[in-house]
Amino acid sequence: MQTIASICTFCGVGCGLGLRVEDGRVVGVEPQPGHPVSAGQLCAKGWASGFAIDTGNRLRMPLIKEHGQFREASWDEALALVASEFRAALEAVGPDGVGVISCAHATNEDNYAAQKFARAVLGTANIDHCARICHSPSVAGLSRTLGSGAMTNSIADIDEAELILVIGADVTENHAMIGARMLRAQARGARLIVVDPRRTRLARLADQHVQLRVGSNIALLNGLLHIIFANGWEDRDFLACRCDNEAALRAHVRDLTPEITSAQTGVPVLALIELARAYSQARRAFIAYGMGITQFQSGTHNVIAVANLALVCGQLGRPGTGVNPLRGQNNVQGACDMGCLPDVYPGYQQVSDAAVREKFARAWGVAQPPAPGLTSLGMSEAALRGEFRALMVLGEELVVTDPDQHKLARALAALDFLVVVELTLSETARFADVVLPAASFAEKDGTFSNCERRMQLLHKAVEPPGQARADWQILAALAERMGYQGMRWANSEEVFAEMAALSPLFSAISHARLAQAGGLQWPCDEANPAGTAILHRHCFPRGRAQLIPVSQVEPDECPDADYPFCFTTQRLHFHYGGGAMTRKSPLLEREIPAGLLFIHPQDAARLGLGEAQGVRVASRRGQLETRAHLTDDVPPGTVSMPYHFREAPCNRLTSSAQDPISHMPELKACAVALTPLPPAQAPRSELERPQEAEHAGL
Repeated sequence: MQTIASICTFCGVGCGLGLRVEDGRVVGVEPQPGHPVSAGQLCAKGWASGFAIDTGNRLRMPLIKEHGQFREASWDEALALVASEFRAALEAVGPDGVGVISCAHATNEDNYAAQKFARAVLGTANIDHCARICHSPSVAGLSRTLGSGAMTNSIADIDEAELILVIGADVTENHAMIGARMLRAQARGARLIVVDPRRTRLARLADQHVQLRVGSNIALLNGLLHIIFANGWEDRDFLACRCDNEAALRAHVRDLTPEITSAQTGVPVLALIELARAYSQARRAFIAYGMGITQFQSGTHNVIAVANLALVCGQLGRPGTGVNPLRGQNNVQGACDMGCLPDVYPGYQQVSDAAVREKFARAWGVAQPPAPGLTSLGMSEAALRGEFRALMVLGEELVVTDPDQHKLARALAALDFLVVVELTLSETARFADVVLPAASFAEKDGTFSNCERRMQLLHKAVEPPGQARADWQILAALAERMGYQGMRWANSEEVFAEMAALSPLFSAISHARLAQAGGLQWPCDEANPAGTAILHRHCFPRGRAQLIPVSQVEPDECPDADYPFCFTTQRLHFHYGGGAMTRKSPLLEREIPAGLLFIHPQDAARLGLGEAQGVRVASRRGQLETRAHLTDDVPPGTVSMPYHFREAPCNRLTSSAQDPISHMPELKACAVALTPLPPAQAPRSELERPQEAEHAGL
């Protein structure tokens, strides 16, 4: 038996794994001792990583759909068909009518290849990935205020913090190793404050839980600024030396008294004052936030409001401080870093900058698209209008995770051609015309970037099943089919080297250096050859930080007489994403084997709804059936569902109302109605419904 060093493929913490390999199979997992992030520990999901790549139901050959049925095909036939269909779409509607959606679980090398294929081969800027529906507001908001859209500090800075403020993040469930670190810091004396509409496990353990109304984040943060300014608790030296627009922000929050803020948020006045005093007076205060901040139509402004609070109190640029978005997927940071966004190239170089476009045109030997492209949701909208014809999806489970599931299904059906690159026949792959088998993280070399900007090396442990290939290999072969010779890489190290040579932020990083250093945090360049653990120590990328006044924006859809409950979404400790990986583990599946609706006992009693009883949940976009779980985790009037379960896909209900800046859909708030099922009637699984089989092709 051998143990091969790798990186966990679930959340954005980036824990170190050892994959135990025997007879060419991964037979177990162990933590990497001394790892700089996880320090020899793993959460329940990490321990179950081996099940995620089990070859039992893996794709082994390309599949082509004919007359509604999939058949196996050779790579030669499949690639010829994909190339032919993309050429036909380009001839019919041009590069604006084709696109690529990349994968936050794939390596940096895979993602670099994906955006290069889109821009250099298809000639389109229509490249995006799932950051669009998790942390695109972080990139947009923090870039506007600080000049950089990433976590400002390191995970280890939690150990240095005097106060830890968690806003809209269920850390012990979703980023368990970070949650554990926060609890250890609290045990050593750090004050832990959680701001969340739900009473999460971390909120129950916190020194203070600020239970605000869903969607009232900006009102709360502006109200805190009012209290801080009114009491002279701001960091005047920091504001004078490093920030612009202080006067406008002061004027903007001047009339937002604690009484007004309390009425807007539901938080008692004394709790507001306690929070404002504690955060502003702490010597080192660490903010961590999640999708309870970003997944709103006001997501970018929510992030700006968080940054305003940190800047006013001078809680940036030092150990134990900072504004720290907790990334949801293992390489969502890396996919952004690699330029899998419609408005930036690798290293966040702007598509709108003519000099940048010319730089990549020279390097790749192909003229570049003149403007930013469509987001993933923009591609769906264009498909429904008949303006978008062909799409490649690499490893993203759009059908489960995107909002308004019925609308997305119509968009996929409207395409002339869909090719999906996947490990298994996912729900999204069932809509495809061609499915190509991909190698998992354990079956290829490459790098991941965790939420603290740390690039880490992973090593091939086993061979991929059948004829499966790494994404970058598939894209390189397809590029050659389409007449482009600029993606002839011999290995993943060559892919990374090309990327680093074009990206100043990563220019001093290589596979060889990562193997020696155990990971490097960007910026890592000639000026910072050892990497950068803390951003903005002395200045901001934009010079001085910008304080930007923002105002409260209510959710697009609020409860009313027809749909009287506020509906929000969440994740659970034992499952991940759409469940494609964690639900392959019998150890995790036995913990929570089916969907749930979290509802307050008062609401359940009023409806005559008992524990585990079936309930129909309906919004203006669709309905589903699941089982009720009575808990005071949610306040009266609010219900919540996890999105891990295909049997009860909560994104059938969610709204596609979007943030006008980042185009983030409002996944965290909509209105629903509940109808109890008869006590003896089990909820009907959505997998049993006829429309599910319609696109299966099996």
